[in-house]
Amino acid sequence: MNADAVAFNLPQWVIVLVEWFIPAAVFFARILDVSIGTVRIILVIKGMKFFAATAGFFEVTIWVLAVSAVITNISDSLATLIAYGLGFAVGTLVGMWLEEKLALGSQLIRIVNVDASLNVAAYLREKGYSLTRVIGEGRNGPSEICFVVVSRRRAKRLTEMVYTYCPRAYVTVEDIRSETFGDEFQSRQPSKMPLWRRWVRQR
Repeated sequence: MNADAVAFNLPQWVIVLVEWFIPAAVFFARILDVSIGTVRIILVIKGMKFFAATAGFFEVTIWVLAVSAVITNISDSLATLIAYGLGFAVGTLVGMWLEEKLALGSQLIRIVNVDASLNVAAYLREKGYSLTRVIGEGRNGPSEICFVVVSRRRAKRLTEMVYTYCPRAYVTVEDIRSETFGDEFQSRQPSKMPLWRRWVRQR
């Protein structure tokens, strides 16, 4: 690359730009394909088959381009190989960040309240949450157990509300793979509009 550039009497900055173009392209391609791959895994877990397959197509296409660039130029520049590894690392972080921002699916919040002077169920219902309440038996006596299903976007806020009202509460959060609504819960079914339109409306 340098010999060709010198033969054409190219400016030094052009030579440097040409030398670093492929490593930079590989770096950003890896960020893109690993980010897509991270989101694709979440889509698979959520059972969103079409979106997962679409993401997989773009992921593997970009990956092939990145790998071919590394194999072709690895003997000429170690920077291409380093860019490949760094792109993978950064892409993993970017993919996790994207997944958090998208906040796909719903979560089950389980709240255990051992403070008999507080009624978590009544407090959350006043705030507009639908939930199921049962009475359990712990080591120190009766305990209140509440089950709440909310979108992932609202889960963190709900957890903070619970701890503000009941600092002694024990809260667990679980991802929900799928939901089935009986006749009694038809009004609570999620919107039938496409996923991307629902996500845009939530922003």
